Amino acid sequence: MTETELRVSKIEDGTVIDHVPGGQALNVLAILGIDGTGGEEVSVGMNVPSGQLGRKDIVKVEGRELSQEEVDVLSLIAPRATINIVRDYEVVEKLRVERPDRVVGVLSCPNANCITTGDEPIESTFDVLDDGVRCAYCDTIVREDIAALIEV
Repeated sequence: MTETELRVSKIEDGTVIDHVPGGQALNVLAILGIDGTGGEEVSVGMNVPSGQLGRKDIVKVEGRELSQEEVDVLSLIAPRATINIVRDYEVVEKLRVERPDRVVGVLSCPNANCITTGDEPIESTFDVLDDGVRCAYCDTIVREDIAALIEV
C-alpha cells in the first residue's frame, strides 16, 4: 500500500469523527453506545499519524448522524475533533466540536458522598472548565480521565 491509498474505505452515509486524540476511539464508541452488539458498521483507525496531534484516532459510523448531546460529550475527550457528515460518499457538512458550558446526565460524579451518587433521583450536572469539569452539586473537579466518568 502506498501513502496515497486509503487505509479504510469511504462510507456511503454516516459520520466520520476525525482528530480524536490517540487512544480515545474506544471511548468515542462508548459515548455513542456502540459495543458491537447492535450491528452498526464501524471503522476505527487508532494511533494513525497526524500533523496536528502527532497521533490521532478516526471513527467512521455508517448510517448514523450524531446528536448534539453526543457531540457535547465527545468534546470533553476530543476538544479538537471534527465531525464530517457524509451522504452519498461525499462530505456535506464539516463541524468542529464546541465544548458546552454544562453537561447533564452524561457523567457520574467520582465523589461517593455527592447527592447524585446516592439513591436520590438527581441527574448529574457538570460545569465544563477549560481544563476539566466541576460537579455542580459538590464542586468536585475532575481534570484527568474524564472518559472514565461517562455514563453509558
